[in-house]
Amino acid sequence: MRIGVDVGGTNTDAVLLDGDKVLSWCKMPTTPNVGGGITDAISKILADADISADEIQCVMIGTTHFTNAFVERKKLLPVGIIRIALPAAQALPPLMDWPEAVAEKVGGTIHLIKGGYQYDGRINEELDEAAIIAAALDFKEKGLRTVAVAGLFSSVNGDMELRAAEILKKHMGDISISLSHTIGRIGILERENATIMNASLAEMAKEVVKSFHQALKDLNITAPFYVSQNDGTLMNAEFVGKYPVLTFASGPTNSMRGAAYLSGMKDAIVADIGGTTTDVGMLVNGYPRESSVTVDIGGVRTNFRMPDIMAIGLGGGSLIKEEGLKVTVGPQSVGFKLLEEGLVFGGYTLTSSDIAVAAGYVDMGDPEKVASLPTGMIEKAVDVIHNIMADVVDRMKTSSDPVPLILVGGGSVLINRDIPGTSDTIIPGYASVANAIGAAIAHIGAEIDKVYSYDDIGREEAMALAKQDVTEKAVAAGAERGTIEIIDIEEVPLAYVPGGTVRLRIKAAGQLNFERKKNQDRLSVKG
Repeated sequence: MRIGVDVGGTNTDAVLLDGDKVLSWCKMPTTPNVGGGITDAISKILADADISADEIQCVMIGTTHFTNAFVERKKLLPVGIIRIALPAAQALPPLMDWPEAVAEKVGGTIHLIKGGYQYDGRINEELDEAAIIAAALDFKEKGLRTVAVAGLFSSVNGDMELRAAEILKKHMGDISISLSHTIGRIGILERENATIMNASLAEMAKEVVKSFHQALKDLNITAPFYVSQNDGTLMNAEFVGKYPVLTFASGPTNSMRGAAYLSGMKDAIVADIGGTTTDVGMLVNGYPRESSVTVDIGGVRTNFRMPDIMAIGLGGGSLIKEEGLKVTVGPQSVGFKLLEEGLVFGGYTLTSSDIAVAAGYVDMGDPEKVASLPTGMIEKAVDVIHNIMADVVDRMKTSSDPVPLILVGGGSVLINRDIPGTSDTIIPGYASVANAIGAAIAHIGAEIDKVYSYDDIGREEAMALAKQDVTEKAVAAGAERGTIEIIDIEEVPLAYVPGGTVRLRIKAAGQLNFERKKNQDRLSVKG
């Protein structure tokens, strides 16, 4: 028996699952103190199902707090930045392409240091440990509490970053250290950006994890909790405290995983229609398709994993405007004020939800409030709503073959026609809380991103070694060995490098090993 929670900017959704059965669910307003909304939502689903706190085995939580904090430049720490790459990578300094406002908040103290590896893990330059010590003393003098370390080709060999972390802790004490080889991929500038981002969120990560802990404690829930990552898998509380950036875009990811679970479809387009926006993505083998390009977050280019999500300004609260013969839908929206401002709820603002009611395919509020709307305007607005969806579906597809379309979220009722390019339109049960269900059914995952020489060991052995490495990494993270599956393989030949060199990125995921977790809990209690 487990609980899934998704903390959004407007609502906190929660669901209680017993195996595959949904026992109860709810939507509650998100509170300024994130723990308050979680407490309210979990209290309600436990009461509705008449389940006691001690029957819960696990709690899975998804949150948008870290994404919002970085985009809005809130609660960011100044970061000490170390790049281990000299004599290479001098021309483009750290933070060079960051928006000025955020660069001023997080940057300013930068040390470029000798060291780094070549593409195949061979040493390019020995690490200058004296320079690391000097940087540590400089950071300490300036009162910095978090440091980002990025090294040349450290995603292939992270030893120098690990050694730098040892030196920093020795000379600075108990500080937060973010190492780029644990966060990003090949490409030092974007990987360094992601690492600096992560370091700037260190204090907030501790606060959010503490808030989650306190919320569960207040509910007398002693079960472990996990936080959703943006690839549809889970990380434990300690891990999220170290790597908050890995939660970026976990909300849409949870919705997509929930859609796959509720519909039974593994390959489809998913549209999560909320009050203000619609997030659209592609399911591949039950997981969101990853973005294949550099991702921009708050104006900063990064290369750590992110789902390929397209957001459009269509939602249940989207404003409807008539300008001459033209009708527009969104992108402006009344958002969470729909129940106050929508016509069918007694307000004075015409929204897409009002149009759906007036068109006769949605039953909500008071239909008499929209009975006088002109028929021609209603038909035009309905056409625009469906044309917006058809356009984004076409942009997400990679072939002309029709694919299923799964609609989730509270605004899923806006669509009542077949969308061109789709084979079927599915609105599964519990669609409005698909995000919380996606969190509840998430698996433990792992990923590796390494370079291999096929000339030296051959393709089959390289692939076997990579699969073994990622499987062991998933087991170490808490997955049950027998349930682990390889869910994605990316094989990229590096044409500019000799020796049949290939970059392998492999992802795996498996079910949470509850028995091992129980044993760990017993040991920690005894300790």
